[in-house]
Amino acid sequence: MASEADCHDTPRAGTGASVSPGSNSTPTDTDPSGVPFRELDPSILRTQRTSLKWTRFSADVLPLFVAEMDFTLSPKVQQAIISRVLASDTGYLDGPGELAPVFAKFARERWGWQVDPAHVHLATDVSCGIVEPLRLRVPAGGRVAITTPVYPSFFEMLEELPVEVVQIPLVQDAVPATTPTGIAARLDLAALERAFAAEPGIDALVLCNPHNPHGLLHSPSDLAELARLAAQYDVFVISDEIHAPLTHRGHTFTPFAPLAAAAGALAVTATSASKGWNVAGLKCSVIVAADERANQLLRRLPPEVTTRVSILGLHAGIAAFRDAGDWLDRAIVQIEANADLLAELIAEKLPGVAYARPHAGYLAWLDFSQAGLGPDPFRRILTEAKVALGKGTAFGVGGEGHVRVNLACAPDTIRQAVDRIATLVATAQAQAQNGAVS
Repeated sequence: MASEADCHDTPRAGTGASVSPGSNSTPTDTDPSGVPFRELDPSILRTQRTSLKWTRFSADVLPLFVAEMDFTLSPKVQQAIISRVLASDTGYLDGPGELAPVFAKFARERWGWQVDPAHVHLATDVSCGIVEPLRLRVPAGGRVAITTPVYPSFFEMLEELPVEVVQIPLVQDAVPATTPTGIAARLDLAALERAFAAEPGIDALVLCNPHNPHGLLHSPSDLAELARLAAQYDVFVISDEIHAPLTHRGHTFTPFAPLAAAAGALAVTATSASKGWNVAGLKCSVIVAADERANQLLRRLPPEVTTRVSILGLHAGIAAFRDAGDWLDRAIVQIEANADLLAELIAEKLPGVAYARPHAGYLAWLDFSQAGLGPDPFRRILTEAKVALGKGTAFGVGGEGHVRVNLACAPDTIRQAVDRIATLVATAQAQAQNGAVS
């Protein structure tokens, strides 16, 4: 089902600001592997795939909740997995091997980040890459900050540790009049400093960079100031950068590690090919030390953190970062087109709904608080419109009245979802108006 174009998958140089030569610069009627979108109809995928995206809800529900792509895997990644199985290469791992220099090359070419391959360590997934370093650094009863609304699994993974979770909400910036349906947000650096300086203060911060659910790319100045504050108050920072490969064209992703190293802050980065190339179930991620001090911390990780990693995931990651850059670029083009499509459909069919247009990743954050669906739009949209979205309240403080939408699908899936939701919103608003009149 793959297109010939994927045979030339290579990483592009520079940041996420442009598409590499030979990559499609405009969306087509096929996914990044060349598979026609009609073959990605949810009714078809439900008969082929067995992840929770396709099994959690009944067959009449459109699943746009979990961060899994509907797109077909890159043939380069597929072949890497198949070749390892044919070679019966399915044993245990003792280190990152070739993945370390391959990831370092990708980081240098895409983001200008000079990664020492000796600073690259393995973990099963980014959740593990966050929890295990925290075990080494944060004492029992310590305080770990997160900037909400944020990836719900942060709450779940931190339950594994005897720590207190401190929510520090993003600050909402004014939205330009030219984008009346937009949502703008950024790190609240003043609130972060107050929390760092308080007694008791903060032992660690889990940074979401790019930020999920907004698709927000933190500015270099905000990240530099965060690094300075972390160094000043001795706050350990773990930066989750799993969505960074999916930085949209015209925008630039800033890795946190170089800024932390320059400021003298203790920091590590947790990332993976899992979101960029849709291989989360293959269970392989990397933890990257910002400097040698952080590397000494990571060398204390238990050996099982490495040996639990899937060897198939490791080889998929190598193929993704090394060989499947063109596939990634085509995915970005399609995600951008889907994000634009959603903006058009919201303006046309969903009055009162505000939209955080992502600049990285394929997740869109929608504010339904003025749409007449009450305080829990997720529940009504699921039960009445039969569309499963991300539940806003699961993202912590600031998530009330919101939902998250997955855009890594066929455009018609987005159209169908918005049509269903628009019918519900129109009905709810008509009922409210009738009730006010009566």
